[in-house]
Amino acid sequence: MSRPEKKVFPSALTVRPVMSYRDMGDFIEVPWHIYADDPVWVPPLRLERRFHFSKYNPFLQHGEWQAWVAYQNNIPVGRISAQIDELHRERYGNDTGHFGLLECIDDSEVFHALVLHAESWLAARHTRVITGPFNLSINQECGILVDGYDHPPAVMMPHSARWYPRLLAEQEYYPVKDLLAYWIQVDFEPPRIMQQLIKRHSNRIHIRAIMRKQFSLEIEILRDIFNDAWSENWGFVPFTQAEFAELGNSLKYLVPDDYIQIAEVDGYPAAFMAALPNLNEIFAELNGRIFPLGWLKLIQKIRKHAIHTARIPLMGVRKQFHNTSLGVALACMVIDAPRKSGIARGVREVELSWILEDNKSMRGILENIGSKEYKRYRIYGKTL
Repeated sequence: MSRPEKKVFPSALTVRPVMSYRDMGDFIEVPWHIYADDPVWVPPLRLERRFHFSKYNPFLQHGEWQAWVAYQNNIPVGRISAQIDELHRERYGNDTGHFGLLECIDDSEVFHALVLHAESWLAARHTRVITGPFNLSINQECGILVDGYDHPPAVMMPHSARWYPRLLAEQEYYPVKDLLAYWIQVDFEPPRIMQQLIKRHSNRIHIRAIMRKQFSLEIEILRDIFNDAWSENWGFVPFTQAEFAELGNSLKYLVPDDYIQIAEVDGYPAAFMAALPNLNEIFAELNGRIFPLGWLKLIQKIRKHAIHTARIPLMGVRKQFHNTSLGVALACMVIDAPRKSGIARGVREVELSWILEDNKSMRGILENIGSKEYKRYRIYGKTL
């Protein structure tokens, strides 16, 4: 007797807005479904994601957002967010909006349903020009990874599935801007021309580590430099005091003082650089759980100098020094300043990210000291 044929039922697809604590749990868990077989994906800390998506996120002081989860047969298979940033609208027009936090299985139907919900929400708020992904703003994680899939992401940098560019193109999203990540060995030797520039201007430049006793004041100095340095870059939105204070608090207990360097010209703060131990080396082992033993493992590895890579997420040279030999010297000196400290703590390699593809001056500095582009992220856009 032959066996009866197995009936195949069509998948039931639903997309639900995130409205409750349980919904947010599903939203946070989606990446675990997408990257289950991806060996380089690094799970985020669930507790940190809960806090980031809570009412305490300082982004909400100037923005609003909504999130959705897609389900097939009640299994979370995708997610997306849509957000309006009033600071962005002040600079770029009242018809701008963003999508973000995009994760989805390789399924055009699911992807289309998610994008449709985000676009509808944005259109209802008078959005005509959509860009993203931003998680939740350009001053946080952003971009779709389009090159460098074989390397794990550094801390506070995104990872993406290989099919996202294709699915975005199917929904008529086009490339807007590429963001680059560079990689360098910390034992590099500054080229002769840079050594000469540093020597020429060293009598005017004083490099110092951040002073922890006046941490709040120092963080405000960094914010002021950053907002001035980046003010003419593509997509720039200024860090608010609350946003930068939150970032500073996250660095305060994880970063040695000499990982944050300030350069003064004639006594005036003119440039800075902040490095961060690549905590993803540890997070990769925790599977998103900080309790009960995750904190202990994190603290032990930091104290034992067992983290061998780092990332430079923040750097800036005041605008008045751009395109000058003094500005190049400032950039070289703040990059070089923490190297000995990093080497002493066991750091061997560093990611510098992200840099706009068309920022030729900074790319030139990084390539001259021996760093290599190893990842490329892309911002996409669409006009409704």
